[in-house]
Amino acid sequence: MISIDTLIAAGITPTLAKIFATPLAEACVRFGINSPKREAAFISQCAHESAGLSTLEEGLYYTTPERIRVMWPSRFATMAEAAQYLRNPQALANRAYANRNGNGDEASGDGWRYRGRGLLQLTGRANYLAAEAAINAPYKSQPDLVQTPAHAAMTGAWFFVSAGCLRGADAGDVVAVTRAINGPALAGLEDRRKRYDLALEAFS
Repeated sequence: MISIDTLIAAGITPTLAKIFATPLAEACVRFGINSPKREAAFISQCAHESAGLSTLEEGLYYTTPERIRVMWPSRFATMAEAAQYLRNPQALANRAYANRNGNGDEASGDGWRYRGRGLLQLTGRANYLAAEAAINAPYKSQPDLVQTPAHAAMTGAWFFVSAGCLRGADAGDVVAVTRAINGPALAGLEDRRKRYDLALEAFS
């Protein structure tokens, strides 16, 4: 059961546990994240993606062209090209996310408008629209809502379920859940495992 005490036991700071306990509990009820394994899988993935529930917006402030090219190798062919987007999160988002996930071209501004937000980094116009339909909240016209605790939790739970994470969660398969959320790179798997083990103990 998700509560202030169980979130603290799962490694969330007391201040953030107080902010997120109710939104997370309500989101889990709504989307059927209703067992210790499911709760542990969901909370651990959220905690990893949001630095312990502390960050609800994708960090797009880059200071080296090398890092930009590592993150988006198909979007930036040269270091000189990537260097044009240093210290400019809005321009970077519009370039990196143009014409993908339902976004328009670079000039449309969709990349920045629908950048990663929430506990599981909801990204792209198509995902915002799908979440809007599922949750009945105006994410298309008010995408910043996803940065508020209530909507960060609700969109996170929706994405967790819609991405097919429940099967992996029920099996206690951290790799499968991570793959569904993060893709084949399985970035941060060790941290996700540690957070899962801690959360499972807290919720059991």
